[in-house]
Amino acid sequence: MAVTETPAGNPVPTPVPVLHEDARSGNCYKIRLTAALLGQPLDRRQYDILDGETRTPAFLSTVNANGRIPVLEVEGRFLPESNAACCYLAEGSALVPPGRFERADMLHWMFFEQYNHEPNVATLRFWLCALGEERLSQLQRAQIPGKRAAGEAALALMERHLATREWFVGERASLADVALYPYTSVCEEAGFRLDGLPHLRAWLGRVATLPGFPAWEKG
Repeated sequence: MAVTETPAGNPVPTPVPVLHEDARSGNCYKIRLTAALLGQPLDRRQYDILDGETRTPAFLSTVNANGRIPVLEVEGRFLPESNAACCYLAEGSALVPPGRFERADMLHWMFFEQYNHEPNVATLRFWLCALGEERLSQLQRAQIPGKRAAGEAALALMERHLATREWFVGERASLADVALYPYTSVCEEAGFRLDGLPHLRAWLGRVATLPGFPAWEKG
């Protein structure tokens, strides 16, 4: 447990947040990445999403009725959605820009990650690497070209944005970079190419050299 001080100066144990996760998930990794960059300890509870461990009655009734991870547990309360958990951990830190517009711009990129990037880049990686194309439904196979085109468009947009700056928002790393890093760093596993995106590759290298940066332990 972490320790905080009362007004009288007496130490009071602060429960360590618990991350309910599957280590293979980039959405789970981004929470571990946020915590590591902040020096925030986390306890970790592992689930196998491929084995249905987040769909059990116990999980649904206690951790997340939506049957998904990651979920950050804080003093007995459960916070689903990866970017929400990152915002909770990083509140008041250097990972959140001080300016009003910059904070909103950080959220813009975090929304972009969940609506444009993750549903295409991460989904294709999951389908092709975790499930295997032979196990995909006819509908999923039919969606592959569209998801590949949308993923390439998302990566190209990121490349253009980074052509004139080192970080997505402001002059230093923020939660925008944390949110976009995990699935971009492994996009080639899904057949996307980074060799024509030099600014994006350079940005990946910068993130990986941040103090406290943790490698993706995929279980």
